[in-house]
Amino acid sequence: MDKQRVYFVIDMKSFFASVECAERGLDAMKTKLVVADESRTDKTICLAVSPALKALGVKNRCRLFEIPKDINFIIAPPRMKKYIEYAAEIYGIYLKYMDKADIHVYSIDECMIDVTDYLKLYHMRAKQFAQKLMGEIWDKLHIPSSAGIGSNLYLAKIALDITAKHAKDRIGWLTEERFRQTLWDHQPLTDFWGISHGIINRLAKFGIYDMRGIATADERVLYKEFGVNAELLIDHAWGKEPCLMKDIKSYRTKAKSISSSQILPTNYSFDDAKLVMQEMVQNGCYDLFRQGYVTDLVYLFVGYGDAKGDKAKGHARLGVTTNLFSIIGKAADRVFDEVVDRHRPIRRVGYDFVNVLPKEFEQYDLFTELKAIEQEKKLVESIVTLQEKYGKNAVLKAADYAENATIRDRNKQIGGHKSGE
Repeated sequence: MDKQRVYFVIDMKSFFASVECAERGLDAMKTKLVVADESRTDKTICLAVSPALKALGVKNRCRLFEIPKDINFIIAPPRMKKYIEYAAEIYGIYLKYMDKADIHVYSIDECMIDVTDYLKLYHMRAKQFAQKLMGEIWDKLHIPSSAGIGSNLYLAKIALDITAKHAKDRIGWLTEERFRQTLWDHQPLTDFWGISHGIINRLAKFGIYDMRGIATADERVLYKEFGVNAELLIDHAWGKEPCLMKDIKSYRTKAKSISSSQILPTNYSFDDAKLVMQEMVQNGCYDLFRQGYVTDLVYLFVGYGDAKGDKAKGHARLGVTTNLFSIIGKAADRVFDEVVDRHRPIRRVGYDFVNVLPKEFEQYDLFTELKAIEQEKKLVESIVTLQEKYGKNAVLKAADYAENATIRDRNKQIGGHKSGE
């Protein structure tokens, strides 16, 4: 019989805000601070809200203008490069005690860890070991954290998301039995990992509003409504999760895509938005080339900035499999012209390269001028080399200096936010 496994899920509390507090020598649990780019007007979304502000009722991911005027708080501009540096230091702390094979980076501020074999090694109980890791993160970086401990990965995640919030030491723990004793009647169901509002609405049709309801429901009804996904719902309702860390590490997606989108600083005209789209698609082609991938399908989507606020979307099959902008860019232009209303203001632009494959699958048709293809590849290789050495703004087109072009600012960002450099 397999040994009883023990998992941690450790999360940095209000990570971006906590980093900004640490950089200022302030206690994140006591300092009222938000991370937001106020240069984007007071409608900008706060990327992080410190625990002290949350305690006053300020919601995470709120907009600046939604914070009550009678609260004095610090506004810190985002510095994504700095947050990545802190995340790397935290990961380094974990690596002092555990092999990377037992650590899964779930997000920039959250890690899942299989500590089963380390408790005996360090002669510690699970909670004691979690406190040690959390304490070292605080002592070295002054970043507060919380932790979930569970007998499987799902329970560790739920212990973090629900139970730890009500614990003075910010540590929650769950076994299958304790899960059923304490959380079977918990509402709302959206507090549980993997359950969306859509799933809640579908369950409500059958009078199911909590985990007890799912666990005791007629399985035939659940399978008819959710198909094979019912199995996961039922397992989680009983606190069961068969997935192990080795399963996460060995998982490989069958399909890959590369996408990017941006909210424009103001409403753009058709022509200005098309210029931004061209910049983005060209950068995407460079990313494909840099990573050694090709594609044969491009999707575009555009969000309008008027009262209707609807979207336009379309796609183009290339007929070839490539990463070259001379081909992909023309297809994107054609889609943009076909699906976008020329007379409406545009506020969001995005693309998605679908069916992304390794470059070994590159393929052209009989009408392609292969000599021109090879020349373009050499040019792109030179551009990519210069960008890697001197930064993405080292090589730009004249159009990139147009008044409403965004690529120069975008190249200074990480994940769509200011890098802080």
